[in-house]
Amino acid sequence: MRKDVRILLVGEPKVGKTSLIMSLVSEEFPDEVPLRAEEITIPADVTPERVPTHIVDYSEAEQSDEQLFQEISKANVICIVYSVNNKKSIERVTSHWIPLINDRTDKDSRVPLILVGNKSDLVEHSSMETILPIMNQYQDIETCVECSAKNLKNISELFYYAQKAVLHPTGPLYCPEEKELKPSCIKALTRIFKVSDLDNDGILNDNELNFFQRTCFNTPLATQALEDVKNVVRRNMTDGVKDNGLTLKGFLFLHTLFIQRGRHETTWTVLRRFGYDDDLELTQEYLFPMIKIPPDCTTELNHNAYLFLQSVFDKHDKDRDCAMSPEEVKDLFKVFPYMPWGPDVNNTVCTNEQGWITYQGYLSQWTLTTYLDVQRSLEYLGYLGYSIIYEQESQAAAITVTRNKRIDLQKKQTQRSVFRCNVLGARGSGKSGFLQAFLGKNLQRQRRIREDHKSFYAISTTYVYGQEKYLLLHEVMPDFDFLSEADLACDVVCLVYDINNPRSFEYCAKVYKQYFIDSKTPCVVIAAKSDLHEVRQHYSLLPQEFCRKHKLHPPQPFTCNTTDALNKDIYTRLTTMAMYPHMAQADLKNSTFWLRASLGATVCAVLGFAMYRALLKQR
Repeated sequence: MRKDVRILLVGEPKVGKTSLIMSLVSEEFPDEVPLRAEEITIPADVTPERVPTHIVDYSEAEQSDEQLFQEISKANVICIVYSVNNKKSIERVTSHWIPLINDRTDKDSRVPLILVGNKSDLVEHSSMETILPIMNQYQDIETCVECSAKNLKNISELFYYAQKAVLHPTGPLYCPEEKELKPSCIKALTRIFKVSDLDNDGILNDNELNFFQRTCFNTPLATQALEDVKNVVRRNMTDGVKDNGLTLKGFLFLHTLFIQRGRHETTWTVLRRFGYDDDLELTQEYLFPMIKIPPDCTTELNHNAYLFLQSVFDKHDKDRDCAMSPEEVKDLFKVFPYMPWGPDVNNTVCTNEQGWITYQGYLSQWTLTTYLDVQRSLEYLGYLGYSIIYEQESQAAAITVTRNKRIDLQKKQTQRSVFRCNVLGARGSGKSGFLQAFLGKNLQRQRRIREDHKSFYAISTTYVYGQEKYLLLHEVMPDFDFLSEADLACDVVCLVYDINNPRSFEYCAKVYKQYFIDSKTPCVVIAAKSDLHEVRQHYSLLPQEFCRKHKLHPPQPFTCNTTDALNKDIYTRLTTMAMYPHMAQADLKNSTFWLRASLGATVCAVLGFAMYRALLKQR
């Protein structure tokens, strides 16, 4: 909502503009009226909407046209004052003042106008009969108020309506000619309905209505009040209430009713609570709350964020198969202004046999987004209504900023849950196959992936000493001379070569010597395509000798060309090295380092499968 309101009074000389302002301030009619009142500011604590209000007078005798134009451009609302006993002043409203104001304001952001009929104490009749056609002709006119500066009639109301026209404008919400909500308003209220429909059954039940009421207005509705609301809808439409709950049509009808009855503030309170600005767009402050991320720190979702995302998954997994069908994904993202996940996501996280994103894959994608682009993650959580449903100040409450990596290295322990492994290798060495195998896809399934659906990332969970961690693999494009800081910044490095290509290992050796030989980042050499015949590498040292010389683990054989279940031990080893880089070096000669990690992974995989089945049964 606006932080202040600026009201400008214009009109013909002698219609009582200055008298209106002075009567408001002094609460009595002035004996002497100056040509123009000084600008006054009413403090926030004495205005109904708790917003400071500036009231500006205009005098043709004292001010130039240029000064008038400047004031029009600064005003949030303009009161055009006429005298109810002066026909010429009424005629000038349409012949002079409205065209003048419209010429000086942008067509797409017109200033709301209020027609003010002053000196009602001098006549017994109303001017409304003359004014109503004018109001119907010009959409910018919010309302008309008849008042009297002399006997203080409707003075406070006049300035309240002016303030209300700025803070709760009708224009963005409602089309008076069609007597219906505008498309942008329907779109915003539909998102609000879907976010508030916690079980996604298409109706707001009593619990959801009460939560909505408490969220927006800080007070629950009494049982009878709830019934009264539903009865109003029932009387006016047949499909507004279903199974004793409010449908989307009923929800939209209620807001139409509020606006038609002059209760715009009710709809605006709801819209602003859900993050909308005066143009019915979600505000930058709502979508992108401030979050400070120091250097060498990473971003992760916290426990509450995962609980929220689990509830969103459950809400849309209609068939309870623990996977998101394309229709279910589409339904989930209906509260977004665009589809945030492309087809590459299905090759970034785990999917089922049908290629649908699994429950684990869904959480993995959120983890990836938060790690790589926390601002994007905050935006997505904003669309889903995280801060509203979990009653937090902002989505920033869903994010954990990890401590500096240097401190982790000094203390030889970490609280992080997400670890990044950059995968480097010559073109055709098997990097993509290594990523896809992590997601459980063998070579046969990988060949079905379309070129434009490929991903340079793969993320899933591994278990290290009984702890579930996320390993994020990133395939780095093989450009030896232009490896950026982002290509090098990671927790562990994978150097992949093709044992069947004699020139493949040379790239790994050069990259290691150029970028990682003096680095504290652990490195692992992967001997890919180990199902093929191994040829001698055209390099001065054999891969085994190179690893021995540089105190690296021996090359790890790997293949995804199998019909058996893919061996995931290597990924557990990579996560373990990322978590304990000091141990990776210390335990180089000790094979139990790998054994401990692999054993922990096997036990946790069995436990994880048992928990998955229990979760499935529970659902």
